[in-house]
Amino acid sequence: MSDSVEGKIVVVIGGTGGIGVATSTRFAAAGARVVVAGQSVERAQAVVKALPGSGHYAAAVSITDSSTLTQLALDVAGRYGHADVLVNTAGFTKPIPHADLDALTDEIIDDIMRVNWRAQFAAVRAFRGLLEKSGAGLIVNVSSISGSNGIGSNIAYCAAKAGLDVMTLSLARVLAPRVRILNVSPGVVDTGFVPGRSVDFNDKVASTTPLRRIGSAEDIAQAIEACATHMTFSTGTTFVVDGGRRLG
Repeated sequence: MSDSVEGKIVVVIGGTGGIGVATSTRFAAAGARVVVAGQSVERAQAVVKALPGSGHYAAAVSITDSSTLTQLALDVAGRYGHADVLVNTAGFTKPIPHADLDALTDEIIDDIMRVNWRAQFAAVRAFRGLLEKSGAGLIVNVSSISGSNGIGSNIAYCAAKAGLDVMTLSLARVLAPRVRILNVSPGVVDTGFVPGRSVDFNDKVASTTPLRRIGSAEDIAQAIEACATHMTFSTGTTFVVDGGRRLG
């Protein structure tokens, strides 16, 4: 038995990226009204146009500018009155070998922390009131197994995702009982998120992953939807969706 998302208001920040589009599509197909927020309103509108159902909304946000997240919350409040689900899928990284400490500059560290930690906190802060109005609000952050195994595109990205995991624990205590917060933690996902990967990268990773494939955006979107429909007695928890990658 599962809870229905029919008619619920779902805000997807980073909604024009691979995981964001897949997530928006799944929720829309299940009857939710989806707010697709991305850097470009034109791209967000293109995603909304392709969604099943009706009542969706496209918006532009700059996630490192907290005022745009506050404005998005005001827009959602004016249009819908509340929000039921907030999904934080936006992120940024840059491949830097872990041993090359000099290449991981202060500027890159600051950019990664702003985009992958501060922005998620700012989004929660902006939407807290609207989620509380729902009476059964849910926040889902997209983390990464790099936050727990320390293996990822660079050390700062691993640290930011570890911080996101801890943020979820802390917020679960203060937002309960009216709002739940969960993490979905992927391994390698077949999107263009990490630049510079070689053509055979996916095949190499798949061969060393227990389930013998890498994740798809749909795998992660399915897990995010499950947080709203099946994992309704969970909060402050990280669900790993990596094909067993972390076991290696």
